[in-house]
Amino acid sequence: MIALLASVACCDEIDAALAGGADIVDLKDPSAGALGAWKIESIREAVGKLKGRRPVSATVGDLPMQPDTVAGAARTTAETGVDIVKIGFFDGSTQSCIAALEAIAERARLVAVLFADRNPDFSLLPLLANTGFFGVMLDTADKSKGTLRDHASETVLARFAISARMQGLRFGFAGSLGVTDIPPLLPLAPDFLGFRRALCGAAGRSGRLDSLAVINVKRAIETQIPDARTATATAGAHIAAE
Repeated sequence: MIALLASVACCDEIDAALAGGADIVDLKDPSAGALGAWKIESIREAVGKLKGRRPVSATVGDLPMQPDTVAGAARTTAETGVDIVKIGFFDGSTQSCIAALEAIAERARLVAVLFADRNPDFSLLPLLANTGFFGVMLDTADKSKGTLRDHASETVLARFAISARMQGLRFGFAGSLGVTDIPPLLPLAPDFLGFRRALCGAAGRSGRLDSLAVINVKRAIETQIPDARTATATAGAHIAAE
């Protein structure tokens, strides 16, 4: 199963995400950056509303790469009871930040977010796996400059998918994705695909979530569910072609 991760900007959008068939409800404030964080009290409210209904993920915000800052935000977010904590790794002391998260990774599902428009370092994936991270996503930092596939070639996407799978990490793609981006990504068999802009209709990323748009994206994902062997062969073919 390839899960639809739907980013909601507030508690009022949760019902639309559920009605549309979202598999994971992702708490993210689009007005506060690529991974804008909700207020902690709002995260707790959402967790209470979604308990037993859908898994909940939450971002920690666009943070400077300072180990104490990143670890503190991840710890506070994990303590709200969310199922997944998403942490963006921007420029800076990435390895030291990952190391600072090891104790938190022992008791919470951490997902690292790398950015295709910020020269992502895929050699970090073994370190993430060894630190105990649950998964990794490839996203974009600047939502105004195209989609993930504008910044990452088929070869780059395939290398990311193969590396994540080899390390035993759950992995996914996001970054201003639209319905037309789904067919090229499905053969790589990601565990989840993340959306915001495509779920808000004509209003775009800053608009309100539309349950009909969520249904449309969900149906597009369900048209093809490849197995891991097919995905590995597809990814290998992309790499060999370049």
